[in-house]
Amino acid sequence: MATSAICVETREVVRCESCKLMQYRTVNSLCRRCHHWLESADAEPLAPFLVTSPSTEENPDAAIQIAAQVREVRLEHRLSQRQLANRMRVPRTYISKIENGKAIPTLSSLERLAFALGVEVRRLVRDARGRRQEEVTSILSDPFLAEIAPLVPGLDSLHRALFLGAVRDMATGRRRTA
Repeated sequence: MATSAICVETREVVRCESCKLMQYRTVNSLCRRCHHWLESADAEPLAPFLVTSPSTEENPDAAIQIAAQVREVRLEHRLSQRQLANRMRVPRTYISKIENGKAIPTLSSLERLAFALGVEVRRLVRDARGRRQEEVTSILSDPFLAEIAPLVPGLDSLHRALFLGAVRDMATGRRRTA
């Protein structure tokens, strides 16, 4: 199994005041589209992230995560791909490619996508930890589960198995025989 060096890199995201393009800061601090100077006061630094290889290929896992989020939010808002595409003024096939992980939207496209869906950009690029935290919060909103949750770590494996079996039997309506 081949290994590669891992380095931590931060990239600064800025918006051009002239053409409003969201982009990573360039080496010369000029906008990629209109070539105006990018002000440093508008900079929004991103949290550090791991770069596993120096290649310029996109991370397929990132595409899958963004695709799943875009589809989930679009369906929550009961929008078709065509309706979302019309809101963004892009072809429907572009939305399809994003949702199937065949295209990764640029920062400005992500911003337009989030605006069209009525959500923040971070909702579309949230990671597994964010989803897990939402699931835990949802589960613990049930008073019964919230009362049981702190007690479960104190059970040994035998008692956990017995407890799970009893709950499963009660939920399915089966009776345990002694």
